[in-house]
Amino acid sequence: MVEKENKEKNEEPLFVNPIDPTKVAENPGLLPYAHTAGGAVIRPEDKGRIKGNAMMAMYEQTERQMNQLKEQMETLMAQAQSLQRRKQISEVIYEATINFRPVVGHVYHLYEKKDGSHTISLVAPDEWGRRQPYIFLATVQLLYDHTWEVLKQAEDFK
Repeated sequence: MVEKENKEKNEEPLFVNPIDPTKVAENPGLLPYAHTAGGAVIRPEDKGRIKGNAMMAMYEQTERQMNQLKEQMETLMAQAQSLQRRKQISEVIYEATINFRPVVGHVYHLYEKKDGSHTISLVAPDEWGRRQPYIFLATVQLLYDHTWEVLKQAEDFK
């Protein structure tokens, strides 16, 4: 009857919603499940899996960083040992007989005399000829910090 009256008045028919308002959610986007047949499946997060993956990533990253620190420590230890060795050889050389003024950057040779004392020489072990007057210990170079670096050493020289 209403439609007839609307047709007679040349008006559009009134819209009647076929969905029962008591069966519609106010905020369907906040529902913990899909509210339409074509809606995305909503599953609860597996919090144990998320924590497990995060823990595994954390362990892997910290292990990598620990290995980097270990490598850095090994490098520092090698440098410290090298410096300690330079200090020890420098002490031996500075207690040795030196009959000239050593020049930084030049190469010299450390020998042991028959009496157990040490001497520094400009003469290399292969330059003495047939008879070497001293026991060769090491070929050394004077560094800019006035320590001595061993370039070559005899097998029995520690």
